[in-house]
Amino acid sequence: MNTNSKIGIGIESSCDETSIALVEAGKKLLSLKIYSQIENHAPYRGVVPELASRSHLEKINLLLEECLIEADVDWKDIAYIAVTTHPGLMGSLMIGAQLARCISLVHSIPIVPVNHLEAHLAVVSLEEEIPSFPWLGVLLSGGNSSIYRYSDWGNLQLIGDTMDDALGEAFDKVSALLDLPYPGGPVVEKEARKFFDRTDKPKGSLFPRLLKESTYDKIEFSFSGLKTAVLYHVRGKPKEDLDIPRICHDFQKTAFELVTRNISKAVKNTGIGTVVCAGGVLANSILREELEMVAKRQDWTLLYPSKKILCTDNGAMIANLGFYLWQKGFTAPLNFKVSPKRSFSQTI
Repeated sequence: MNTNSKIGIGIESSCDETSIALVEAGKKLLSLKIYSQIENHAPYRGVVPELASRSHLEKINLLLEECLIEADVDWKDIAYIAVTTHPGLMGSLMIGAQLARCISLVHSIPIVPVNHLEAHLAVVSLEEEIPSFPWLGVLLSGGNSSIYRYSDWGNLQLIGDTMDDALGEAFDKVSALLDLPYPGGPVVEKEARKFFDRTDKPKGSLFPRLLKESTYDKIEFSFSGLKTAVLYHVRGKPKEDLDIPRICHDFQKTAFELVTRNISKAVKNTGIGTVVCAGGVLANSILREELEMVAKRQDWTLLYPSKKILCTDNGAMIANLGFYLWQKGFTAPLNFKVSPKRSFSQTI
């Protein structure tokens, strides 16, 4: 190992993307490889854990080799190995963990355990200078709809969470109700875009405002009721009689209103004016537009990954956060543990 190097490997295998990345000094992306398993899981309209872990096992070594070749980096240039240790599917996490252990054992490179959720929020530092802590971190993905007070690398406090479905999960379920493809996020957004171009837009919304009676100081997400409202709206109707663009538009608009309302609550309650948004749902350009408008109107600073590939699960976010944790001395022995839980070890 080169003790002067600041290049790190990021290993991500928490769910249905296998990804390896090389990042220098938490800033420069040298290589990023991702293998998506969407086609494997699409027939089941969700991730099948056994299929996911098998696919990671088949692809992960190849991606590592491709990364090293593309970046023209030798093992002696690697300073640390960052690997997702939580949360995630146990079988999938174990594949990435075992690769990290093998590399560390053979090349004497330290391992940095990384919280997948925090890595989503930290990845914005790959693209721009980050203001001083604290920030508000808003994570919107297939499994999470949460708001954190982010005080330092590895130091997050949960201040808002979902009571039931996560936002990305709601997109998938609504897509299934409308007989649209999996995953639901991209196709629902595409259908909603069609509604914007129409001249015969009906007024009002098909779906009621979410959590309209919630107390001001409590930050909660809930999307199961919205999913049920879509179910009742489409039940018993043939697909050709459904106004799918309007349903998708009104579903998104209702869901995103709760997101922006909760962020506004968090800004007011904490007095923190910098908001970092991340997670797979941030690939939705309509959500980005809504967030930009609210941030401008309410005068808070909004940051999110501009590259949509950095919103989804990827090794770059793991290597990036790993650099800052490595600098703080957060390393793990070879017998480190992985966990499906959101919170354990030094992060979150």
